[in-house]
Amino acid sequence: MITIGLTGGIGAGKSEASDHLKRLGIPVLDTDVVARELVTPGQPALDEIVAAFGSAILDSQGHLDRTRLGLRVFEDSSALQQLEAILHPRIYEGWTAWIREQALQDQRLCAVVIPLLYEKAYDSHFQVTLALGCTPQTQRQRLHQRHWSDRVIDQRLAAQWPMSEKLQRADYCLWSEGQREALYQQIEVVLKSVGCSRST
Repeated sequence: MITIGLTGGIGAGKSEASDHLKRLGIPVLDTDVVARELVTPGQPALDEIVAAFGSAILDSQGHLDRTRLGLRVFEDSSALQQLEAILHPRIYEGWTAWIREQALQDQRLCAVVIPLLYEKAYDSHFQVTLALGCTPQTQRQRLHQRHWSDRVIDQRLAAQWPMSEKLQRADYCLWSEGQREALYQQIEVVLKSVGCSRST
C-alpha cells in the first residue's frame, strides 16, 4: 500500500486537495478532524486541557472554545508545548492505527493530512509526501476570509515552518493558486506518477 503524507502551510489548500483525493475514491484522514474529536466533552484529552488551562477555555455548553484556547497558546510557546504534549501522542496513535486499518482492507493507496508533518518528523512514516503551496499574499487573504486578525495570522504562521521549507522537502509540490481545476490536474498527475490512476 502506498501511503501519502499531505501537508502545507496554513491556508495553502490542504482541504481542497484532500477533498479531491476523496472524490477520486482515495481514503483520506485529516488529523485536524482527529484532533477535534479528541476534545469533545467526555474525552480524557479535554479533561487534561481543562486541568492545564482552566475552565475559561470552555464555552457555556462545556465544549472547547478553540478560538479562546488558540489565543492563549499561540502567544505562549510553553503553553503551546503543553497543549501539544496532551494532543499529539493521541493524534499520532489515531492516524497510525487508521493506516493499519487501510492496509488490512487491502487499499492500494491512502493519504493522511498532517499540517506539522515535517515539524514533528512524521514524514518518515510515508512513502510519498505532498506539500501545498501558494503565495504569501494569497495565504493571508484566505486566512482573512476566515475572519482572522493579522495578530492571529502572525501567531499561527510563527508556529509552523515557512511554506517554502515544506515545499523544498516534499516529494511533490502542489501549487494552489488560480482555478481549482489546475490543482486537481496536478493531483492527478502525481497519482499517475506514483502508480495510481483516477480509476484506483
